Amino acid sequence: MAKVALKQHAPALYSLSVIQFNGSGGSKGNKNLRAGVALCARAAYLGHVDALREFGHCLQDGYGVRQNIAEGPRFLVQANTRELEPVLRFQNNNNNPCFTGSGGGGGGLLSDFGCNVPEIDVHPVNLFLKEWFGSKSDGSGSGLGQGLRLCSHTGCGRPETRPHEYRRCSVCGFVNYCSRGCQALDWKLRHKME
Repeated sequence: MAKVALKQHAPALYSLSVIQFNGSGGSKGNKNLRAGVALCARAAYLGHVDALREFGHCLQDGYGVRQNIAEGPRFLVQANTRELEPVLRFQNNNNNPCFTGSGGGGGGLLSDFGCNVPEIDVHPVNLFLKEWFGSKSDGSGSGLGQGLRLCSHTGCGRPETRPHEYRRCSVCGFVNYCSRGCQALDWKLRHKME
């Protein structure tokens, strides 16, 4: 993954940033928040929407970087705008207005704007990870280790590399997320309704 990231591959850079944020593969003390923010910022610059959203959360919360309450939400709005652009283009081409006022549907955080959009397609790699780790939980030793979990966001599929690596939902205490971006997306798409 690092070789691909060196070639400015935005998804690889974002994945490496999540690894740095979580300290994956090492102890909890192996987190490198500054490196995570740097990788996340580079992926965001290259157009990765999830990285842009995560970077906005980092700035807003002061996670790995000095807190900037004005700039954080600006990046979150940019992420929503970039996510909305292709949907609006599709809706305009089909003479189907996006803003219905119902606030239903919802890919990502677009439901905040009262926009009905189709569900986001799960990336094939993430779908593979979820299916593979789910099928290997039979004790064969090829799946997740004992006490390890997958990110609860339906579109992610990242596994923990050590117990209690991921953040737990503060509302229910049962679901876990690899990043603030996954938590925000899953909350809007699914978990808030549960």
